[in-house]
Amino acid sequence: MAIDELLLQTAEVPILRFYRWKELSVSFGYFGRFEEAQAFARGRALMRRWTGGGIVPHGGDDLTYSIVIGSMGEAFAYPSRTIYHRVHAAIERALQRMGVRAMLVEKDAPRTSTACFANPVAADVVENGQKIAGAAQRRTRTGLLHQGSIQRSEVGRRLAGEMARALSDEILEKQIGFGILGAAEILASEKYATEEWLHRR
Repeated sequence: MAIDELLLQTAEVPILRFYRWKELSVSFGYFGRFEEAQAFARGRALMRRWTGGGIVPHGGDDLTYSIVIGSMGEAFAYPSRTIYHRVHAAIERALQRMGVRAMLVEKDAPRTSTACFANPVAADVVENGQKIAGAAQRRTRTGLLHQGSIQRSEVGRRLAGEMARALSDEILEKQIGFGILGAAEILASEKYATEEWLHRR
């Protein structure tokens, strides 16, 4: 979470980042209620995201990613819904290339739960009627952060490459710099790892 926030402050070009979780965890949106997330987690580690959205399980069947678009980037001018649709259309194409029968949801389904993957919304990705990719966003003066989860454990690194190619013709693979990583450790300890942040609602 801290790395994503720092990348949003410094990104000069769009960034696509993939990561996995060290342990079974649950993340929940900025506006979510801690008690609801805690009941869903059943003892798993809890993390409040900087973006919105529902409750998401991690560390088992998911591949987690973030996209950062700086305010000077051309895509930043697009409405958030348009960016959401374009990202998920890229995921749909990438999964289809891998033989997964993925398709985009055309309209929002009735909300039945605070769990993200129980409530498909327009442009989410489903397979056989089951939501397998969802995301949430945050827009600031410095850019837009899109955080998503793909609940398909076996797709792994191949999906990362296919998704990147579906999003852009120009791809440069890089490691996150030590400066960002060091600053992220500090931000995590001062913000995301605190009880105040976790229990803010």
